[in-house]
Amino acid sequence: MTDAAVIDVGSNSVRLVIYRIEGRAIWTVFNEKVLAGLGRDLAGTGRLSPEGVNAALAALRRFKAVVDGAHVDTVFATATAAAREAADGPAFIEQVKAATGFSVRILAGADEARYAALGVIAGTPDAEGVVGDLGGSSLELTRVGGQQPGRGVTLPLGPFALGAPAPFDPVRTRPQIAKRLNAAVRGYGGRTFYAVGGAWRNIALLHMRMAGYPLQIVHQYELSAVEAIEAARFIAQQSRGSLERIQGVTKKRIDTLPYAAAVLESLIETLGFERISVSAYGLREGLLFEHMSPSVRALDPLIEGCRAMGARSDTAEELGAALETWLTPAFAALPPLFGDRDPVLLAAACRLADLGARLHPDHRADLVFEQVLRAPVPGVTHAERAFLAAAAFNRHTASWPPPERETLTRILTPERQRRARALGAAMRLACDLSGRSPALLARSRLETGDGAIRLIAEPAWADMLLGEQTAKRAATLADQLGLGLTMKAAA
Repeated sequence: MTDAAVIDVGSNSVRLVIYRIEGRAIWTVFNEKVLAGLGRDLAGTGRLSPEGVNAALAALRRFKAVVDGAHVDTVFATATAAAREAADGPAFIEQVKAATGFSVRILAGADEARYAALGVIAGTPDAEGVVGDLGGSSLELTRVGGQQPGRGVTLPLGPFALGAPAPFDPVRTRPQIAKRLNAAVRGYGGRTFYAVGGAWRNIALLHMRMAGYPLQIVHQYELSAVEAIEAARFIAQQSRGSLERIQGVTKKRIDTLPYAAAVLESLIETLGFERISVSAYGLREGLLFEHMSPSVRALDPLIEGCRAMGARSDTAEELGAALETWLTPAFAALPPLFGDRDPVLLAAACRLADLGARLHPDHRADLVFEQVLRAPVPGVTHAERAFLAAAAFNRHTASWPPPERETLTRILTPERQRRARALGAAMRLACDLSGRSPALLARSRLETGDGAIRLIAEPAWADMLLGEQTAKRAATLADQLGLGLTMKAAA
């Protein structure tokens, strides 16, 4: 376990994020940003905004004090388009060094694109398509696939490069966007566009509110191309006063938001994307991901995140792996509901089986449900989040529904809800049968087939494992799966 800090000096925001890294799992433990607007004057003057420089230096001095107090193991400090392109960018970096001691690395456009793509891969390992990272001054586009970033391009399509903070003028701005896109984006089309950047996250949050979407988590929130264009057009058409009245829109982003919306709309129309997946992971997480060993990068982030969460209960750490081994034969025989993701979800759920061990028994099912539903783990779609939360709920109780039933109904099909309940019941059966002892659990096995659940214990252990409590738990599982039940000693 290590702590790392990333200082990101962008064209619009200056941010410090302190992470706790547990193998493949990345946890944010401190996150602070200042919308300094370093690149606000860049298009007109070729230099950094003086007010932005002062705001950024003040923020960085504070960040230095925070980092020193946190005793982090590693500090990464980077600057992007504004510092890279401004005539006084190098002088500003020297000011930062003198004021804070931070050695800030100015990223080339290609490096910025690559790190953003690595961040998306860290958060969504199966990403296939194009990553778009929109900053204050530039847009980086990078192809991704096979857990690798491809070629990237940097375009002057950030809001400041298009005219912000001046009021958005669609007649002037839209042709400008189209011209800059058409000149450089051949080969960057695809089915899925992975949107990175605070402005696009704000657009996604606004769409959630417009759609009445119940799970306010931006990472891996998906919109169809039509939905994204509708949201982008709505924002681009609003006056400043109207945007200020929208709950959840960051006030300091109001000047840049219509420009970001127009860029998103043009990207979809020009490159033919069919869906937009919003990523909360980007350049900063890409820096961390690059410094992991290849063997760690190859691990599944969802399983590893759930393992790290479950390990904090300080109970049998090896229980999760034992549960996965015990449950896999029975659940592998069932029709898949998430395609090739079913085994990953089973493994992740098993790592969460003891998450509620230290919680009050009267409330642990509800508390675990809430924790899992909104856990800051990557590599999980919203439907998968809801599935894991429902399974974790029924790990601790046979009752239904859990909290936020409307959320489950909106996100999970009835069939997936039933499977989640069955997985929770199966984990409860395994934990009660064995007293959460992996060694004792290994004295039995669970199978499905011929229309029944079969619970089979080794002969010398059958009288200790196949008692009344086990029969009750097994009957619940069989009922959830719509199957018969057989309990017996092995022949």
